[in-house]
Amino acid sequence: MKIDILVAEIGSTTTLVNAFANMDDDPIFLGSGAAPTSVLQGDVNIGLVAAVDDLQRNIEATTGRPYNPQSPLGAKTFLATSSAAGGLRMTIHGLVYDMTVKAGQEAALGAGANIHFATAGKLAPHDLAEIDRVAPNLILLAGGTDYGDRDTALHNARVLCDHNINAPVIYCGNVQNQAAVREMFDKADKRLYITENVYPRLDELNIEPVRALIHRAFEDHITEAPGMAGIRSTVDGAIMPTPGAVMAAAQLLHGEIGDLLVVDVGGATTDIHSVTEGSEEIALLQISPEPMAKRTVEGDLGVYVNARSLAEMVGFDKLSAEICMDAEPIFDNYQPIPQSPQQLALTTHLAYHAARLAITRHAGTLRHTYGATGRQTHAMGKDLTAIRHLVATGGALTRLPDRQAVLEALTALNSSGTMLYPKPHSISILQDSRYIMASIGVLARDFPEAAKVLARKYVGATT
Repeated sequence: MKIDILVAEIGSTTTLVNAFANMDDDPIFLGSGAAPTSVLQGDVNIGLVAAVDDLQRNIEATTGRPYNPQSPLGAKTFLATSSAAGGLRMTIHGLVYDMTVKAGQEAALGAGANIHFATAGKLAPHDLAEIDRVAPNLILLAGGTDYGDRDTALHNARVLCDHNINAPVIYCGNVQNQAAVREMFDKADKRLYITENVYPRLDELNIEPVRALIHRAFEDHITEAPGMAGIRSTVDGAIMPTPGAVMAAAQLLHGEIGDLLVVDVGGATTDIHSVTEGSEEIALLQISPEPMAKRTVEGDLGVYVNARSLAEMVGFDKLSAEICMDAEPIFDNYQPIPQSPQQLALTTHLAYHAARLAITRHAGTLRHTYGATGRQTHAMGKDLTAIRHLVATGGALTRLPDRQAVLEALTALNSSGTMLYPKPHSISILQDSRYIMASIGVLARDFPEAAKVLARKYVGATT
């Protein structure tokens, strides 16, 4: 069968290529290929070509036809997501931390960025030094509600123009400043994107326009990242940050099956994506706005790079009791992919605890305060009580033999009733077993109907 679209997921260590066909009729997933990512060799095309070769071997092995390395796959379109070369590194700068800075962070995280630095108020010399150290791919400048404070955002724009910073800047602050900010950047001959205010009024988030512009800026400038040279010579369609593509897939799937939570336990981080407006009951108790589509990334929770520190966080005695053996010696020869029954048991429990802690941090809580009028209850953070589906993606939660038990346990986290999370065992479990959520997300930009079919067919069926 002829391949219509290839989607490459260019990771920090591995490049995966997925093939899709029948895009105009009944879209299907044909298979995948993988190869080491070649960032350190100066050009990701080397790894892309190797992954495509592996894909062709896999497809031809299943069809019984001989492999011919000179025979191109002939896909009509080649798309990509990337988290290589450090992913999308961003810094965020706004007026008030709990307002414009937080809104900018929500937009950037949902777009798939890694936030390395954030400031509130006017930028100072030591802030510029930190920006230089981070060397962001993109800077987000917010500040002031529409027709509110103007001075801080204008000061920060002027400082960035005067400083030797080459990263493009997205301005999403007070609408009254747009013309002045544009004039500053034009005179300084620096790259600027302008969009709607991310925090236009008190307690109102306006995140989606900023997310869309972050994706556009990422695509415009991804080839400037080390090792990403020449990516456009192979990839002729959309390029998105991989976590942003997963969020796009989650939002697409939400339209098909309803409120959901996506959990991705990785070797170094654990990502949580939620798409839900929450319940009307909790909305009455909320003290600050939360986005409908929210992503959090926990850099201290992973099952390889951070495995030992995660074990220390959980407690070696507790882990040892859970796996019925001494956990500490297993770390003496700990591998990225479990190589022994002992490590498999340990990795399974670490995956559970990474997901448990990440979900607990992502979800809001009910808080009680006491005053002259008696006890009052407030909701703080993201309301997940309306979630009806937990979607597992990533290697650990879709490959471990005992993953179903881990996922079942993750549906029972709210035993105390104070967590803004569904009641125990009231969530259905879905698995991205073919690991194509990022591919579905990037497909959704230009092939939304086909992406919906693929999401329902390969992710949206309950286990």
